[in-house]
Amino acid sequence: MTDLHDILNAYVADGTVPGAVGLVARGDRTEVAAVGSAGIAGAVPALAPMARDSIFRIASVSKPMTAAAVMTLVDDGRLTLDDPVVKWLPELASPVVVRTPQSPVDDVVPAERPITVADLLDARAGYGFPSDFSLPAVAPLFAELKQGPPMPQHVPEPDTWMATLARIPLLRQPGEAWLYNTTSDIQGVLIARVAGRSLPEFLAERIFEPLGMRDTGFAVPPGDLGRFTGYYRADQPGGLQLVDAPDGQWSAEPAFPSGAGGLVSTADDLLAFARMLLGGGIDGSAGGRRVLSAESVRLMTTDRLTPAQREESPLFLEGQSWGFGGSVDVASVEPWNVPGRYGWVGGTGTAAHIVPSTGAVTVLLTQRELAGPTTPELMRDFWRYAAGR
Repeated sequence: MTDLHDILNAYVADGTVPGAVGLVARGDRTEVAAVGSAGIAGAVPALAPMARDSIFRIASVSKPMTAAAVMTLVDDGRLTLDDPVVKWLPELASPVVVRTPQSPVDDVVPAERPITVADLLDARAGYGFPSDFSLPAVAPLFAELKQGPPMPQHVPEPDTWMATLARIPLLRQPGEAWLYNTTSDIQGVLIARVAGRSLPEFLAERIFEPLGMRDTGFAVPPGDLGRFTGYYRADQPGGLQLVDAPDGQWSAEPAFPSGAGGLVSTADDLLAFARMLLGGGIDGSAGGRRVLSAESVRLMTTDRLTPAQREESPLFLEGQSWGFGGSVDVASVEPWNVPGRYGWVGGTGTAAHIVPSTGAVTVLLTQRELAGPTTPELMRDFWRYAAGR
């Protein structure tokens, strides 16, 4: 009978990934498999065998945690979803929008209304990636804001980043379309300015420490680098090319902590966050500490998009819609889509989801960069397996 170890090990054996950690939990039952190694076999320096507590770059799996941090501020009464963000982000006082998505960046009209907190949370503020990356207003997101694959040591500090953002026109009017990624980085700046402390400090205080997520953050401490995995990209001859070593870009705190994709974490830390969401905002451990209100969790995990907005982004949303900071499955279009499932996928080869209807948690961590928005077969096989447990 095929088990989780078998599913993952097949992809290690054929060279698809150096290693992987998979976790499937429901209630008190948790199945975990750690296979392969933390890097390419025979590499120098030698990397450790993969373990349950191996640390991974989770990329866009950061987004739900950033959204949760925003919602703690809503719970505290320091923000409302309808608040215009200009109060804390004055750089966005007078946003302009390209006349059409195809227009040059200097052919603009004023935004029809202010950008709100809710616009940032549900990725409908007007900034971000559409299905067509060739549009003129998309190019500055990559070239000036470094919105491509995460490279934390190459992004300027938040005030400089926001000043650059203010010079880039919106691609769509606020509220009009779902656009990927950029709004989660803006959320990170918003959190820091409202809270009066850095994003890493606030996330640690309000999310990570209450949930016991000791290995989650924007950098790996020196003493834990032995558990940190390598990060790889597919090479043309069929092999894997090293993108970042354990002592590379995540070995020091970044100037710009990316709420969109800058975190590292482990399978058990992600399980703790997932169980908090399944518990309606209450820590799933014996302590039972409340981290979020039940209403904030409901808002995060509820579909926010119209059918037309979902259909505009087929590269990113495969049978999914969007809540706050993560996708919400809206149709069983494939075996891995379960209506109501919430979570997201990271471009460094990671994924974490909850299924509220069954109380299930699924976490898959690999070190291979996704080749594009299409879900790799390893992830699909993992979800199929998890759905059958």
